Amino acid sequence: MTDTASALASPAPLTPDICVIGTGHGALAVATTAALFGVSVVLVEPAPAAGSDRAGTGPAPAIALVAAAEKAQAVREAQRFGIFAGEPQVDPAQLRDHAGHVAAALAPNGSKERLAALGIALLPGKAHFLNRHTLAVDGRTVRARRFVVATGSRPALPPIPGLAALPYLTSETVAALARRPERLLVLGGEPAGVEIAQAIRRLGSEVVLILSDGLLPAEDPEAAGLVRRALLRDGIELHEGAGVLRAEASRHRPRLVLLPQAGGAETTVEGTHLLVASGRTPNLDGLDLDLAGIRSDENGIVVDKGLRTPNRRIFAIGACAAGSPPSSHAAEHHAALVVRNALFRLPVNVATRAMPRLTLSRPEVASLGLSEAEARKQGAIRVLRWPYAENERAQAECRSEGLIKLVTDRKGRILGVTIVGAQAGELIGLWCLAVQKRLGVKDVAGLVLPAPSLSEISQRAALSVHAPLASRPGIRRLIGFLRRFG
Repeated sequence: MTDTASALASPAPLTPDICVIGTGHGALAVATTAALFGVSVVLVEPAPAAGSDRAGTGPAPAIALVAAAEKAQAVREAQRFGIFAGEPQVDPAQLRDHAGHVAAALAPNGSKERLAALGIALLPGKAHFLNRHTLAVDGRTVRARRFVVATGSRPALPPIPGLAALPYLTSETVAALARRPERLLVLGGEPAGVEIAQAIRRLGSEVVLILSDGLLPAEDPEAAGLVRRALLRDGIELHEGAGVLRAEASRHRPRLVLLPQAGGAETTVEGTHLLVASGRTPNLDGLDLDLAGIRSDENGIVVDKGLRTPNRRIFAIGACAAGSPPSSHAAEHHAALVVRNALFRLPVNVATRAMPRLTLSRPEVASLGLSEAEARKQGAIRVLRWPYAENERAQAECRSEGLIKLVTDRKGRILGVTIVGAQAGELIGLWCLAVQKRLGVKDVAGLVLPAPSLSEISQRAALSVHAPLASRPGIRRLIGFLRRFG
């Protein structure tokens, strides 16, 4: 019997160096990295919460759904290149199988076999703290030197009368549908709602998108405007700024009654299915955090810049930590910081300025740092921009809709970046590095990038920082003087 198996079989308290609560991206990153350094690790697998990642199909199949929709749209748009293929035919069963294969391909990363091979003790069950030093998991106790809470988040249900009584989908369960929705109602203008709404529409369903708080409210209005135009062009019915008065069922179909606007009458929208995508809430139920000296609120566990809770032995990472975005890249960044601090006692600080955001709409929206409006509140700024339409590769591939917008201070320090267009999620990587390494926009302007490529769009925007020099009289006089010498 292995040491891990012996420890789990014994009724004595487990005493690992690190105990991680959760099985998402951040939790697995902490557990596996610590184990590779020879640290003893217990990984607690909590019972799945209703609507959470592990209760449904998870986020990966939803990404597969978006990818399938892009392929369907490519078939429709092939005629722009002189290629005629007709309207794509979608097989719902095969589409669901593809989504399942994506989830299955990623499953080995957190499989019991891999964790056991690394020496990680997997402890399934309902977890809760007994005191500041002890965690109970279905009768077993764990007294670790350090605890890491990484329980993630689940889709939130807005307080709309009658909504809880209706059957509804989330971005984590929609890919498991056996049949394509005839008419899908999507409640929420956050990235997940927009992505799924557009994907389902491009796969052949009617879609109604209800945006009580507006379309992509966290993003630059100009970027949101380009996405809005694409959604309308796809044939999605938009209801922006429309509050929902109540939800009800009509002939076993979901129906939403919208609040009247500008003195008008109530509006009713009806569909065959309802998808709720109006934010997320941290998975903290039943953990008894107060007994461990941990503070929390509706936004999650309160942590400092090093991701420590008021109990210095306990960290919180990922979407369950207050102020953290619900993304896997944020959770994995947090995991790396916690490992550095817990194992090597190195000081760490969460890199909020360099934390990107991504919406997998078409066109994609990727951003980081401050928006133009936020930056203007802090003082004088410069806005540099470049359109996709000026890029040779974008024109050749008929993907010329979009732009990049750079917001800098007067010294050229990068304050924020927004890219809306093809492969925005890939192009933002350069700017994440620039912000993290505190490079200025002139550093990016001096790069040599391959051509023809979409990456040239970033460089051309950066090069525009030099444009004001051309109109300066002193510069013109200097050039004229130097011309006299040949």
